[in-house]
Amino acid sequence: MKYPEQFIKEIPKTDLHLHLDGSLRLGSLIEMSQRCKVELPSYSEEGLKELVFKKNYSSLKEYLHGFMYTCAVLRDLENLERSSYELAVDNQRDGVRYIEVRFAPQLLVDNQTLNMESIMLAVNRGLERAEKEFNQRKEVIEDLEPPFRYGIIACAMRMFGKSNFSPYYTKLFSVHHYSEPIEVIKMGAMELAQAMVKIRDKKGLPIVGLDLAGQEEGYPAEYFKEAYDFVHKNFMHKTVHAGEAASAKSIFQAITDLNADRLGHCFFLFDPARIQDPSIADKEDYIEKLASFIAEKRVTIEVCLTSNFQTNPDLTDIRNHSFRRMLEKRLSVTLCTDNRLISDTTVSKEVTLALDNFEITPSALKHLIVYGFKRSFFPGEYYEKRAYSRRVIGYYEKVAKKYNILEDRESSH
Repeated sequence: MKYPEQFIKEIPKTDLHLHLDGSLRLGSLIEMSQRCKVELPSYSEEGLKELVFKKNYSSLKEYLHGFMYTCAVLRDLENLERSSYELAVDNQRDGVRYIEVRFAPQLLVDNQTLNMESIMLAVNRGLERAEKEFNQRKEVIEDLEPPFRYGIIACAMRMFGKSNFSPYYTKLFSVHHYSEPIEVIKMGAMELAQAMVKIRDKKGLPIVGLDLAGQEEGYPAEYFKEAYDFVHKNFMHKTVHAGEAASAKSIFQAITDLNADRLGHCFFLFDPARIQDPSIADKEDYIEKLASFIAEKRVTIEVCLTSNFQTNPDLTDIRNHSFRRMLEKRLSVTLCTDNRLISDTTVSKEVTLALDNFEITPSALKHLIVYGFKRSFFPGEYYEKRAYSRRVIGYYEKVAKKYNILEDRESSH
C-alpha cells in the first residue's frame, strides 16, 4: 500500500546508527570552516555537493572522503556543541524522537586543548539543549506527544596509523614506536573504553554504548575483545560495524567475541561469495544458521539502505539489498541514516525507501518502528525505557488512526 508522506514524517521514529561527523548541516560546515580557517575545496553548498558530498559515490573510499573536512571543523568545542544541537533539532523536525549519536572522540582530540572529556561534554551540551527545548513544548508537557531523548555512542577504530587526519593516533604511534601497529590500535580501543566508562560515571553523561568502526578486512573482532569485555563488565551496551564490507563470519565474530547487542549494516550477511574461510565448507548452511542465531538472540541490525546503496556499486537495484532477506527471516531490524550529510538522507527518507521497495505491511511497519525504541540503549532505568516505549507506541497508533493506516492481522514478531 502507499503510505502518505505526512504520515511517515509524523510517526515517532528512531535513528540508532547516526554518525555526528557525517551529519553536519552543509551551510554550518562552511561557516565553521571559515571561522576555524579549515580549507575546503569549495565554499558554496553547490560546489561541495559537486566535489565532495555527492548523490552517488564510486567506492567506500570516496564516500568517506568528506570526513576529513567534517572532522577538521569538529576539532573545536564550539563547533561540536553547535553541530550536536543542530543534529538533534533536524531530527526533531523529521519526527525522530530518539537518537543515538555516535562518533570517534579520538579522531577529534588535538593533543592541545581538546581531550576526550571536553569533547564528550561539548557534544552532550548541544544534545541536552535541544532536548530541553523540545520537551518544554506544550504538546509534550500535556502528554499529547512523546518527549525527545538521546544517547551517545563512542566509536573505537579498527585500523589507524600515523596521519595528518588524526593528531591523537599520530601521537599514539609515535610514543609506542617499537610496538606492532595492531598492538597500538588495541591500546587505543582500550583507552577509549576506559575513558567512556569513567566519563559516564564521573560526569553523569548518557554515554550508552561502544561501537567499532573502520576497515573490517584484516582487523577481526577478536583484536578488540579486551576493550569490549571492559565495557561489558561496566554495564555499557555494545554495537559493532559488521558485514558492511566483510563476510558473515565478521558478523558472527562481533556477536561471539564482542557480545554485540546490535550490529551495524550486515549488508553482506547473506552473501556466500564473501566468505573466504576454508574451514567453512558449506557457506549457505553457515549463513542460514547464523541468521537463525541472530534472530534467536534478538540481536538488532541497524540497516542503512541509502548508505549501502551508495558504497556498493554492484548493488544496482535497492530491492536486492539484504534487507529483503532480513525481513523474510523475521530478524530484528531498524532503519537508520548512517550519515545524513554524506548520504543526503533523513529517517523519513529511509522509511519511504523501504516502503517503496519492499513488502512491508502496516503491522510490519509498526514492528519496524517500535524495534528502534525497544532495542535502543536508552539512558535510564529499564522501567523508564518501558514507559517511554509505551508512550511512543500509543502516539504511533494515534497517528496511524489519523491517517487510517489499519493494522493487518499479521502475527507479532
